[in-house]
Amino acid sequence: MAVDAGTTAVTSLAAACDDVREATDADAVDAVQPGFVVRPGSTEETTGVLRVAAERGLAVVARGAGTKLTWGTPPERVGLMLDLTRMAAVLDHAAGDLVAVAQAGCPIAHLQQTLAASGQRLAIDETLPGSTLGGGIATNSSGPRRMLNGTFRDLMIGTTVVRADGVIAKSGGRVVKNVAGYDLGKLMTGSFGTLGVVTDAVFRLHPLPAASGVLSADIRDSGILAAMVRAIVHSDVVPTAVEVDWSAAGGRIAVLLEGTEAGVAGRTAAARELLARAGPAEVDVDVLEQLPRWWGRYPDGVLLKLSCALSGVERVLREAAALGVAVRGSAGVGVLYGGIPVDADVTGAVTALRATCTASGGSLVVLDAPAAVKSTVDVWGPVSALELMRAVKRQFDPHRLLAPGRFVGGI
Repeated sequence: MAVDAGTTAVTSLAAACDDVREATDADAVDAVQPGFVVRPGSTEETTGVLRVAAERGLAVVARGAGTKLTWGTPPERVGLMLDLTRMAAVLDHAAGDLVAVAQAGCPIAHLQQTLAASGQRLAIDETLPGSTLGGGIATNSSGPRRMLNGTFRDLMIGTTVVRADGVIAKSGGRVVKNVAGYDLGKLMTGSFGTLGVVTDAVFRLHPLPAASGVLSADIRDSGILAAMVRAIVHSDVVPTAVEVDWSAAGGRIAVLLEGTEAGVAGRTAAARELLARAGPAEVDVDVLEQLPRWWGRYPDGVLLKLSCALSGVERVLREAAALGVAVRGSAGVGVLYGGIPVDADVTGAVTALRATCTASGGSLVVLDAPAAVKSTVDVWGPVSALELMRAVKRQFDPHRLLAPGRFVGGI
């Protein structure tokens, strides 16, 4: 009976898409094994596949490059893996309007390379090598430049989404000032694929800067480091990003400035003076020719996302160092990432740091960890708007077919 059911499912899926196969161990989503893998080549094929999945009650998880499949909570079940790697094209680039349209499976690096030929870019960082636009939207992982330019939620001005029942929904458009349907894009961003499958998106672009400069200083005191961050953020030097790298042994601050050659030169001098005034006389503020190697990279170990108000950065850095947690990230916007050794007291560190982040106006999420670790910690932590989020899930996916259980509160 199971064989017949599987054969029937494959037949139905093959009628909707010409690339269907049985899943292997390599297709597991955070150790949860899917039954089939389908690779649609268009929004229309995605629609057909999701209709079949809905008819048969198959839970669906969408995948791009798979760089973040172990983020969040393991799904309750996966009947179907929706592989979007065939949908990797840049569909349109209206350089005069500073707008581009690309499919969800498009690698961020490929989009940037395409835009660079016209002197433009999507002001989003590739946080993991090979990351796709769809994965970035699903997890809202935007990187250091989010400080000046915003996240996916801010830069996405239009989107095409396929609902769990196979119905296509669109919002926004290809004009920067068009905000119709903006809430749909915001809902999809950071939802971990639990509300719909984004198949393509429209992005607002920025010109490539004519010049850039990086200032860096090594610091051994969290108070001084936090003071430097505040000095830059509250100044008029308009940094593109303010990043820190911190551990019990001390750390570093790096400030990225971009713009015209004359503007960067003047702002670099001003920022250098601000950093020097915020620290002791013996601290050297260096001007680097390129970004430091740790820039925009996550720390090793169990991966945490720590958020806090700017005023709470010092407290979070101090507590993390006391717990042996390496911290790196965008201190200028209060978004940091922590790394805990797998063999450490992860539960104790998460509990203590979560309390610190909450008291500092933020939160803590365990983004990535081995299954054995996830089973012992509260991955998402308390969420004030949980009932509202559940209501949205019920409206978009009443039968819980899209990545069930993968997001906060079992959504």
